[in-house]
This record gives sequence, structure tokens and C-alpha cells, in this order.
Amino acid sequence: MLRRATEHDVDTIRRLRNQQANRDVSITSHEITADEHAAWWAKTSADPTRRVLIYERAGTTAGVVNFFDIEGSTAAWGFFLDADGLAERGETLPAWIEVMRDASSYAFDDLGLEVLTGEVLEHNTVVRQMNRRFRFTEGTPEIRYADGREVTVIPISLRKQDRRHQRTS
Repeated sequence: MLRRATEHDVDTIRRLRNQQANRDVSITSHEITADEHAAWWAKTSADPTRRVLIYERAGTTAGVVNFFDIEGSTAAWGFFLDADGLAERGETLPAWIEVMRDASSYAFDDLGLEVLTGEVLEHNTVVRQMNRRFRFTEGTPEIRYADGREVTVIPISLRKQDRRHQRTS
């Protein structure tokens, strides 16, 4: 289930984002400070081109989905999961599939998008495989410098008509 993030979620969002597994696959890999996070939330929560959603699984916060640069029929997105908690419960793969399904449905059905874009680090082969499973296509990689390191970033996109539809019984 996805729901809009509120002020009550701010500390949880930061805690999940700072998990080592999430930092390892993010362009910005440093630990986010409380002040830095508060400034991000103040800006983000007032921005009409953004949506921050909390992904809940069995009543527990299990991840965060960010939609940004929402303009007309396009937007970008990214997400991170509670890597530590899901791994401990043996729920990582089902949660990952569920959040991608729920987030793409939200993008196309609730936000009314025609194209959803994002980015993935080249070395994040597991996410790249999952993206392909959900029919995202990859663009031309580009080199960036962040947090004192060089990273190769691959743009991804999914058109509404190409998405995987949920099977109905």
C-alpha cells in the first residue's frame, strides 16, 4: 500500500535512506544529516511537482517512493526500501515486486502519466534486471561525480502503454 508521507514520517524516511544498502546504490552516498534532511523535507513537502509516498507492507513502513519533476504527463521517480527490516523478515523480493507494481500503477493511474523516467547506477545490476522485468528501457549511460566519486548513471523510462499490467483472476 502507498500513502502520502507526512511530518510523522520524516525521521523514518531519513533512517531508511541512510541504511548502508540504500546509500550504496544512490548517487548521493553520504549519510544524510538531520539538518540536511529537514531542509529537503521543507522544500519537498511544499513542492507541487513532487510526491513522497510511504510504502507499507503488513502495516509496517517498508519503503519510500519519490515522484518528482511532475509536469503534465511526465515525471521522474525513485524509491528505496527498508533493506534491513525486509531482509530480516525474508520479505525483500516480494516487497520489491509489490512496491514497483504499486508505484507504476500510482504513476499511470493516479498521476495520469504517459511516461515515467528515472535513473539507476550502472553497477546496480539487480535493480537493472528488475527494471527490465517491469519493461523499463535504458538510455545512454553518463558519468557523474558525487560525494567525491565517479558514478555511471543510466537513465530509464517506461511508457504507459508498455507497462506490465497486474494480472486479474
